[in-house]
Amino acid sequence: MEITGAEIVVRCLQEEGVEHVFGYPGGAVLYIYDAIFNQDKIQHILVRHEQAAVHAADAYSRSTQKVGVCLVTSGPGVTNAVTGIATAYMDSVPMVVISGQVPTHAIGEDAFQECDTVGITRPCVKHNFLVKDVKELATTIRKAFQIANSGRPGPVLVDIPKDVTRNKCRFDYPQTVSMRSYNPVTRGHQGQIKKALNLILGAERPMVYTGGGVILSNASPELNRFVDLLGFPVTNTLMGLGGYRASDRKFVGMPGMHGTYEANMAMQHCDVLIAIGARFDDRVIGNPKHFAQSPHKIIHVDIDPSSISKRVKVDVPIVGDVRETLNDLLGLLEESFAAGRKPDPRALQAWWQQIDEWRKRDCLKYRASDTVIKPQAVVEKLWEITGGDAFITSDVGQHQMWAAQYYRFDKPRRWINSGGLGTMGVGLPYAMGVLMANPGAQVACVTGEGSIQMCIQELSTCKQYDLPVKIVNLNNGYLGMVRQWQQIEYGSRYSQSYVDALPDFVALAEAYGHVGIRVEKPADVEPALRDAFGKYKDRLVFLDIITDPTENVWPMVQGGKGLTEMLLGSEDL
Repeated sequence: MEITGAEIVVRCLQEEGVEHVFGYPGGAVLYIYDAIFNQDKIQHILVRHEQAAVHAADAYSRSTQKVGVCLVTSGPGVTNAVTGIATAYMDSVPMVVISGQVPTHAIGEDAFQECDTVGITRPCVKHNFLVKDVKELATTIRKAFQIANSGRPGPVLVDIPKDVTRNKCRFDYPQTVSMRSYNPVTRGHQGQIKKALNLILGAERPMVYTGGGVILSNASPELNRFVDLLGFPVTNTLMGLGGYRASDRKFVGMPGMHGTYEANMAMQHCDVLIAIGARFDDRVIGNPKHFAQSPHKIIHVDIDPSSISKRVKVDVPIVGDVRETLNDLLGLLEESFAAGRKPDPRALQAWWQQIDEWRKRDCLKYRASDTVIKPQAVVEKLWEITGGDAFITSDVGQHQMWAAQYYRFDKPRRWINSGGLGTMGVGLPYAMGVLMANPGAQVACVTGEGSIQMCIQELSTCKQYDLPVKIVNLNNGYLGMVRQWQQIEYGSRYSQSYVDALPDFVALAEAYGHVGIRVEKPADVEPALRDAFGKYKDRLVFLDIITDPTENVWPMVQGGKGLTEMLLGSEDL
C-alpha cells in the first residue's frame, strides 16, 4: 500500500520511538501536520516561536538519552530555528530538525517563504539533507537519526519540499543504513590507552579534567569509579557538571573564567592532565600560551579527532567513546593495582596538601546581607529546598554562573545550559523540554530579567500543556554580565547594559494564567521558594527576586589572561 510523504515522516518517527515533537505549523508542512492529526502515538507540542521549539527539543535530549525532534516550516520558520540549531551544534546535542520547503519546482524561484535552508544551516549542523524524491524519504530520516546519535552527536536537518510530503510511495523503513563516508571510531587505540596508563601511574600531581563528553556518552558511573579508584582531584567544566558528584571532596569545583581558585591552580600546576570529553575551550584554559608554560603531560580522550590538539598540544591522544575508553582504562588499572602497581601515595598526599592550601582561599565566599538579596544565597537556598535533586535550566550571564557555582550537582543531565554558543533566552524553553521528557520532576529555570524576556511568550505554551516550571528570576535591573565587564574592562561606562523599562513580571505571569511572586527581602526568599515547590507544586510560579545590582561573579579570569591570573574579588581590581 502506498502512503503520502507526510505519513511516511510520521511513521519514521514512530519507528524511531519518538514520543514528542516540538514545532510550529506553516504552509510548507501542513501535510505533515495533517498526518500528525491522524495518529495518536506522537504528541506534538505547539510552541510560540520556532526558536523555542528547537531549544525545547534540545533540552529534551540533554535531560534524557533520546534524540530530540522538532518541526518547522520553510523560510522564516527555518531562520527562526537557526539560533536553536547552532546552540545544539556547539554543545554536541543529538537532534533531528524537520523543516518544510517550497515545492521542488519552485526551489530557486524566490517563492513565498523560500530560503536556502541547506545553505543557511550548513555551518551549524552535523549534517543536512534536501529530499527531492519521496522514495528517498524513509532512508534519509533513518540516516538522520543515526548520524545525530552516533560518534560526536549533533543536530541533523532534513529539508522536505511540500510536494514530497504530498506524493505517495510504499513505506519501507530500513533497520540499518550503511554510509560509506561516515564510520565514526568508538573504540580507543589500545596502545595509546596503555601509554595513558603508564603516565597516570607515574603521576605525582595528577588532575582529571572532564567535560560534556562524559555526559553525552553516559559515562558518569565509569568516571566516578575511575576517580574514586585513583583518589585524584577532578574538575567538571560547565557542560560536564554532575559528571562527577560535587558532594565529594575530590571534586575541586568548576575550572575556567569563573571557576574556583583551587581548580584553576591545579589545572595549571599538575604534571599529568587527564582530559576526558573536554575540548580545552577558551573559557576553560584562558590564554593557551600561558597554559602551555607549565610543563605537564596531557592525555586527551575524545570521540572527535578534530578536537584533539586543536587548541593545546597533547601527548597521548585517544580517539574513542569516553565510556568505552574509561572501561578499558579501568580494566587495566585494576590489573595494575592487583599487581601492586599504584601511583606514589606520598606524592599524591603532598599534592592534596597543596590543593587544600588553595582551598583555604574560600574563593566562593560572599558577603551575606539581611537588607539586600544576594543572588548566591538564592541559588544555595534553591539547592537546599530541592535536595540538590532538581533539573536546573539557565540562560547566559551572571545568573548562569551563580547557578553553576552554588548548585552542587551530584547527577549528570541535571544541569541544562547553553555552554558553547552562550544563548540568552534558552532557560524557559529548556525547562519545557525537560518537563515533557521527565513529567513530575522538579524543574527550576534560574534566569535574569534580560534573558527571560527573549522567550517569555513560552509562558503561553506552559499554560497550554500544564508545565509547572519554577522560574527563579534574579532581577538586578541590569544585563548583569555586560555590566560586570563594563565595570572591570571599560571604566564603568555602562553603555546599554541597564534596563529601565522592565515589565511587572508578577502581573505578566498572572496575565498568562500563572502564579507570580515578587521577593524583595532576604527573609522572604526561603518562604517564597518553599511555596513554589510546595503550595504551588502543580503550577508555574514566576519568582521575581530583586537582587543586589552591584554583585559580581567571582573568581574571574579576564580575557587574554592565564588561569593563575585570577581576580578573586573587587579588592583585586
